[in-house]
Amino acid sequence: MAEPLTVDRPDDPRLSDYTGLTDVDLRRTREPAEGLFIAEGEKVIRRALRAGYRMRSMLLSAKWLEVMRDVIDASDAPVYAVTPELAERVTGYHVHRGALASMQRKPLPSAAGALGSARRVAVMESVNDHTNIGAVFRSAAALGMDAVLLSPDCADPLYRRSVKVSMGAVFAVPYARVETWPRDLEEVRAAGFRLLALTPDERAVPIDTAVPRDGTGAGTGARVALMLGAEGRGLSARALAAADEWVRIPMAHGVDSLNVGAAAAVAFYAVARGRDGEG
Repeated sequence: MAEPLTVDRPDDPRLSDYTGLTDVDLRRTREPAEGLFIAEGEKVIRRALRAGYRMRSMLLSAKWLEVMRDVIDASDAPVYAVTPELAERVTGYHVHRGALASMQRKPLPSAAGALGSARRVAVMESVNDHTNIGAVFRSAAALGMDAVLLSPDCADPLYRRSVKVSMGAVFAVPYARVETWPRDLEEVRAAGFRLLALTPDERAVPIDTAVPRDGTGAGTGARVALMLGAEGRGLSARALAAADEWVRIPMAHGVDSLNVGAAAAVAFYAVARGRDGEG
């Protein structure tokens, strides 16, 4: 149990984990190197703790001390009490939720380790927008995807914005980075997964017809890896060439594509129906 410590200087070295949170380039480099990430808001902090992440410290405004009392009492991590004005000077923005925690990262599993007993996985290529990463993880958790694989240049799922948008769902879905893209997709295929590339290309088949189902309409239990590309250009030519089949979401009213977060949700639902035999 740690008693809150009042801090009144923005340059106090004990607050170093929280400095410059709006400097994306700095935090993107610093956080993985130092093995930390920032959880923002009560729900996200609690979900990170439930997922087994160790807390390094908390930064709280006065009104959140009682709300987070049970977390404070259960932890030996230092808790720093600050005014909202000081929190803004340290972090670089107005901390609306009044509660931040610095958490210790866990070692990422290998791609093979993340796949494990998974049946349905998402594979993202070059999705480097943190908001989109968070949205895709939230849909993956909600719609029953078992794991996520990321190309080397995807954004960090544990960056503050990603975690916030996902509402902590990034803690619920195992994920890993592949080392060599797209060559390592062959390992995914060798593990028994059918690689389905989501693309608006007119040569792609409707995703509902591509998800494996048996003659009764029930899911076959086949392993499916759904490939998603970055906003705008979508999957690269190399990634499309590595896929077993191209799939698309049928569109109406002349719309040619959806935001990757929205497209992921629709596609994950189609995959879930194929697995469970719903509809």
